[in-house]
This record gives sequence, C-alpha cells and structure tokens, in this order.
Amino acid sequence: MQQQNTVIDVRVATHIDTHYAKRITDEMEASAKARGTGIAKRSPEYVAQKMLEGKGVIATTNTGQWVGFCYIEEWSHGKFVANSGLIVSPEFRKSGVAKQIKRKIFDLSRQKYPESKIFGLTTGLAVMKINSELGYEPVTYSELTDDENFWAGCRSCVNYDILMSKDRKNCMCTAMLYDPKDHYEPEETKAYFEKKSKVYERWMRLKQSKLLRGFFKKKALGAGAPSQARFFRRW
Repeated sequence: MQQQNTVIDVRVATHIDTHYAKRITDEMEASAKARGTGIAKRSPEYVAQKMLEGKGVIATTNTGQWVGFCYIEEWSHGKFVANSGLIVSPEFRKSGVAKQIKRKIFDLSRQKYPESKIFGLTTGLAVMKINSELGYEPVTYSELTDDENFWAGCRSCVNYDILMSKDRKNCMCTAMLYDPKDHYEPEETKAYFEKKSKVYERWMRLKQSKLLRGFFKKKALGAGAPSQARFFRRW
C-alpha cells in the first residue's frame, strides 16, 4: 500500500534508471495475466534502450522505489508514434500516477515528434478515459500505422490469432488516435467520453464476445482447434 508521506517523481527516464527494466517487464507480464488480456511482450533490454534514448517516462518514490513506466515507439518513419507499455506497480494503482505518466509521455511525444500522429491500443476503459482527457479519439485500425514491424510486435499477444483472422482490421483492443493537424480539444474529447462511457463499456464487452464467437466458429472448421475452456485459461 502506498505510504501517506511518499513523494512520487514522474520524469523522463535516463541511464540511471536501467536497473528497473527487469522489474518493469516482469510487472507488465504479470499484470496482463491477472487482467486476462493479451500483451506484446518486451524484453528488459528493449525497455532499457528506451531509457537510454530518452524515450521513456518513469515514476519513482523519494526512496528509490519504482512506481510506473511508459515509453515511446516510432512507426512509419516517424509518421506515427505510440505511447506504449503503460504499467504501474500494484501498490500505487488508483493513486492518479498513471494519469501523470500518460500526460508526461504525451508531452514528450509532442516535443520529440510534433508532426506525428500519436496512437495507442488498449483493452481498458480506464486508459481510454485518460487518453480522452489528452485529446485522443477512438478510431478504426485502418487509421493506424501500416508498419509491418508494429503489427509483428503483436505476435506474442494471446489474441494474435484473432487479430489475423480479422485481417488486422479488428481485435480485442480499442484503437485511439491524436492527430496534431486535425483534432478536437481535450475538453471536448473528455466530455464526449464521459457522456458515452457506459456505451463504450457495453460496446467493448459486445465486441469481445462477438470476436470470440467468430474466432471459435472459424477455428472449428479447421483441424486441431483449441478448446474454448483452454483458451479462456490462457486469458
């Protein structure tokens, strides 16, 4: 549990933070399993490299305890960037630090890539809410990068077969985008999300249910289809 007098510093990560990389990637994987969602896995070396490049935001306490992390990825020769891998240590969740990290990584992205579209994929309504407060809007997958390296990163996600069965046009995640040249103000996107949050929640449940039904129906036509019970255990 977070200590009452704990001071949290949210800042751009540097070389002095690379020793946190293993802790970060372990928590990314554990959190995904606990939520029952997929994740594109990243190695400690990859996360450490983001820190060395000045493309990560880290949160730590005044006593040196790791709190949270997020990083920037560049796609389509800089036309798109993604704020990826948002993770917060369990004892600091629901403290508001995730919102601080998202704001910092968003500002860093705008600073480093002022002309780039910023996008993200998420299965969580809470992250959608934070994104909407920054000016992101829900979009279709066709509006995201077509960079093959980005989509290759989804291969380690448990939902990859569903993504490919939909020709990369749909999956469990919801896509959100901030276009610096064509966007609503954050106050507008925030208000719209708050107005439609219940609709989004129902839509995400229906979307996942529909995708799963379609996936198992398609797999049933082929040999060696996994059982539905086994699939849900992987989630």
